[in-house]
Amino acid sequence: MGYFGVGTTPTTPRAVAPHPSSPIPVQGAPVGSGIRTTLGESGLDVFPLLLGAAEFGWHVDLSAAHGILDAYREWGGNAVHTSDGYAAGRSEHIVGQWLRRRAIRDEIVLAVRVGSNPDHPGLGPVNLIRAVEASLTRLQTDRIDVLYLDATSDDVTSLEDTLATVEWLIEAGKVRAVGAFGHSAAQLVEARILASAGYPRFTVLDVPYNLLRQSDFEGDLRLVAGAQGIAATPSQALEHGYLAGVHRDRSHIAYSVRGIQLAAAMNRRGARTLRALDRIGAELSIPPSAVAIAWLLAQRTVAAPIVNVFAVDHVEELVQGVGAPLSRAHLADIARATQ
Repeated sequence: MGYFGVGTTPTTPRAVAPHPSSPIPVQGAPVGSGIRTTLGESGLDVFPLLLGAAEFGWHVDLSAAHGILDAYREWGGNAVHTSDGYAAGRSEHIVGQWLRRRAIRDEIVLAVRVGSNPDHPGLGPVNLIRAVEASLTRLQTDRIDVLYLDATSDDVTSLEDTLATVEWLIEAGKVRAVGAFGHSAAQLVEARILASAGYPRFTVLDVPYNLLRQSDFEGDLRLVAGAQGIAATPSQALEHGYLAGVHRDRSHIAYSVRGIQLAAAMNRRGARTLRALDRIGAELSIPPSAVAIAWLLAQRTVAAPIVNVFAVDHVEELVQGVGAPLSRAHLADIARATQ
């Protein structure tokens, strides 16, 4: 995910000036409130950075999570991504309470990935409906704006059966648009054939993608997504936090799943990439993490990366990547570093 990594200690929030290309607040309007991108053919307009809630209910308690969500909204953010599998559903509880307390449900594009909750696993018709109903209850809402289907959770149910169930959910007003997660290029082609027969179309694609992890998306998957007008919302935007530049060696990495994932990026290629991000960040007066986000936004078919954070200042750093003017020379420098 796009969080800052294991062992990072949340710091006191600090004021971070928006990039010079960012909009200036007008009459109290949030910075970035005028910046929106369309999620494919979903009809939904979002800030080009989706706030992920993977850390909520796990590393981040309710109070801290609401502070992060408030900060994101103050910077113009309007799209939140969560999952029925994050912290066994606690993430959804936290997001739902925030939406209710702030009374802003209609202002937020709510994206939810389903399929990985142990109570309703997979994408079979019965479990899919139960999973959506359970998510709606935890989120205290009557609808999900983008329902991501986790194909990695089910290799048995046919795509046709899953989309038929989604069709019912859409007709019932419980879901507005459908997204893919873990689907192959061949499955996207199959889904488009089914769409021609009247089934719902995939309009959004969540795929792990960043400077150090490009092979998962580039190739057939990107070609098919582009041809179908599917908008990519990449997860793993910072490669488990390594691209934030906070951890550069293994000396302070905790031995855990996340620590192992973070340490895996600590090689020559990773070091070259961080040096390139440092140089470009210094030139543009933005942090390395913001350069990594700007690179993603410069890629074809990418609409809005999903970033999971657990401190307010992380939000303030990452939004600086929106609108950051990466030149061809910058992109070429990054390409050389990541080879």
